[in-house]
Amino acid sequence: MAGKDIILMSLGEARRLKVVQSAIERQTTQKAAALILGLSERQVRRLVRSVREKGDRGIIHGSRGRPSGRRFPNEVSERVLSLYSERYPDFGPTLAREKLFELDGIRISDETLRKWLLEAGLWKKRRKGSIHRRWRQRKECFGEMVQLDGSHHDWLEGRGPELVLMGYIDDATNTTYGRFYDYEGTMPAMDSFQGYVKEYGLPVSVYLDRHTTYKSPKKLTEWEKVEGIEPLSQFERALAELGVEVIHALSPQAKGRIERLFGVLQDRLVKEMRLRGIQTKDEANEFLEEYLPRYNERFEVCPANEADAHVRLPGDFNLDRYLCIKTERTIRNDNTLAHDGRLYQIEEKTTGKKVVVEERIDGSVHIMNKGLVLRYKEIIERPKKEMAAKTDQRVYNRPRKPSKDHPWKRSWKNWKPATQKGVYVY
Repeated sequence: MAGKDIILMSLGEARRLKVVQSAIERQTTQKAAALILGLSERQVRRLVRSVREKGDRGIIHGSRGRPSGRRFPNEVSERVLSLYSERYPDFGPTLAREKLFELDGIRISDETLRKWLLEAGLWKKRRKGSIHRRWRQRKECFGEMVQLDGSHHDWLEGRGPELVLMGYIDDATNTTYGRFYDYEGTMPAMDSFQGYVKEYGLPVSVYLDRHTTYKSPKKLTEWEKVEGIEPLSQFERALAELGVEVIHALSPQAKGRIERLFGVLQDRLVKEMRLRGIQTKDEANEFLEEYLPRYNERFEVCPANEADAHVRLPGDFNLDRYLCIKTERTIRNDNTLAHDGRLYQIEEKTTGKKVVVEERIDGSVHIMNKGLVLRYKEIIERPKKEMAAKTDQRVYNRPRKPSKDHPWKRSWKNWKPATQKGVYVY
């Protein structure tokens, strides 16, 4: 057949064949051919001998078209594809390769699995469009800046309630921390920050967005604008008291590190919890304690400076005094205090009328007066007000309306003179 006479070779092989043929025809020396091709003289002599014996086909490597001696048996590829279809149908090749080794004991490379999936039509190539952004260099030290945000996502894929992941990532090392909550608010932010501080220490700065939890939406008055006073949210106030700088991002792209982290966790973490059958918030948080150390061990990077900028707090430091909601209230003349629809009776003397009500993370309420905790009790049943007895007396803002037979209602046409002089009757 004519097809048998066609020799397929690459452009580099065609170039190599031309140089070898010139050496065979003695148009150039084998030493010069070796310099042109970037090969040794011994290799050129081998190519010359191969082309003389096999013709132009001798320039092609002998292993072309032959199966590799290191290839996997067909049984292995069939089992891998079967497991992927049954257990990991939406997993990427990298994560699927990890789970195949961890759970099924099959060791293959990412590229091998990707090749098998592409050939079987179980995976498609995905190209990400690149958007030009101005690159910001990482901070040098661990703890110099931490990015914080909340991720709203169906983390349990309908097996349980919808949760919010309060996530932290160190800018210098990619060290990750997080906990699940029912909503993104002040108390979840304070509780998660308390957990981060206990784990690593106080960071120098926290980089976050302009969510009302992190930045007060209160409008400035003219006096505040002149004085340069900026209203603080409860979370901002707590971090300011702890000496942590708060930096607000103007766009999601500015805090891209935490946004990319959520993209990875919404893929990997969701599938890990699916394999574990996790259905509740407590189970999810318990799994995070196991998962995040493994995640950090793999994805952490070395900082430019090995120094740790975190501030470790002493063991007796009461972090609850700072990470709480503080509200100023005035004590009434009867030594009671109204707060959040409740009435409290102060049971000891105070200096001044102003006190601070602290609502702690654990749900407890503390009333502080100049740094001292006041004893109090909540008034559950308030005294009922006595209702004034109803009477039949009517109160009018104007005189009564005269009756029909009142003299004012009588017409002048109906009057006639009486028997007595000067007296008239109607």
